Amino acid sequence: MSDRPVLDEAVKDLLAAAAAALDLPLPALGRESEVAHYHLLELRAMGVRAALSALADFWHPGSVADTAADIRRLADRQPVDYTPFVPREEEGTG
Repeated sequence: MSDRPVLDEAVKDLLAAAAAALDLPLPALGRESEVAHYHLLELRAMGVRAALSALADFWHPGSVADTAADIRRLADRQPVDYTPFVPREEEGTG
């Protein structure tokens, strides 16, 4: 038997939603994209923190799934609005 706690599907979904909301592509080189990336990451992190805090304070049956949905809606309302980093292809390949 394993000593690891078993997470139910709703908790796994909540963790996946939080991770996806915070998993932003790296910004392109340049101040404008870097600042926009930082700003978006801060906004999403604040939203995830608020959602998780509310879950801890106001738990009820179904609230874990509701919080996961709230986090996904938050991320959808705050799309990537900067140019993502695209690595240069290695010389000699193609």
